Amino acid sequence: MLLIGVAGKELTTQERDWLQHDACAGVILFGRNFASKAQVAELAQAIREAAPRPQLVCVDQEGGRVQRFRDGFSALPALEGFGRLYAQDRDAALRLAEEHAWLMASEVRATGVDLSFAPVVDLGRGNRAIGDRAFSAEPEVVAEFTRAYVRGMHAAGMAATLKHFPGHGSVLEDTHFDNAVDPRPLEEIRAQDLVPFVAGIEAKADAVMMAHVAYPAVAPEPAGYSKRWIEDILRGELHFHGVVFSDDIGMAAANSAGGVKQRVHQHLDAGCDVVLVCHPELVEESLAAVRNRKLNTMALTGLIGRGAMGWDGLIADARYDQARNRQEGLA
Repeated sequence: MLLIGVAGKELTTQERDWLQHDACAGVILFGRNFASKAQVAELAQAIREAAPRPQLVCVDQEGGRVQRFRDGFSALPALEGFGRLYAQDRDAALRLAEEHAWLMASEVRATGVDLSFAPVVDLGRGNRAIGDRAFSAEPEVVAEFTRAYVRGMHAAGMAATLKHFPGHGSVLEDTHFDNAVDPRPLEEIRAQDLVPFVAGIEAKADAVMMAHVAYPAVAPEPAGYSKRWIEDILRGELHFHGVVFSDDIGMAAANSAGGVKQRVHQHLDAGCDVVLVCHPELVEESLAAVRNRKLNTMALTGLIGRGAMGWDGLIADARYDQARNRQEGLA
């Protein structure tokens, strides 16, 4: 299955045709697709109306520098601040992180979007792509925040996606622009980076997004292309039964597999359920690449948002203003 990107704030005729394709399971939205709450709600509805089957409409709405919807939405703090607070007041930090998750997910759901790809459970150890998106450098601390964040998202009717498996935080390179290689042995990764993922899986997280990082002591290819990581470790050892997403195949570190067709096939062959094609210029070739593959697009229906109350209902909820004021104060 493919989750695709579209170019603007309204669907083009070509994009409506893409949504008819058997392999298209949904759309991921970016800042380029957002003008206002009303506009993005109309776009989400148009996506659903243009497709012959349920579509998953997604976004990265983490807070901090990774927040695609801004005007009319809460200014959410980056996760790193909760880690700093944890050192002073553990209980308050965990409570506020859970509230952050509820607020983020509630606003996204009120807009008619199903899923924000969150939380980041990578360790905060200096990676250029992760930076302040991580809660902490300490595995057990991130594990505690992971449990709280999954709870908060579920309370708002949103599925939770742990990213970026098996851990993007302990290498320097940003996989948007460079290849990244983590030389550590599996035993060290298990004792460090996998700890928050274990906690999130135990907390019933619904999905996992793979990292475009290679761990040559474990497998020669980047994790998203690796049966060793997906089938043996994530599904076999960690007993994860949810949906596995690739990271975006347009990122530089995804190029190691070859062209677009090879990237799509190698992710699917390794065990990814869904391949992210965020760049519209890659969508046509990606859809052609899966023309003859048997795919189950209904596997994503469990990630479709539940119980959205709309903006009027959310604003009328006594929790909303309190949560917004606290979180924007932290930001």
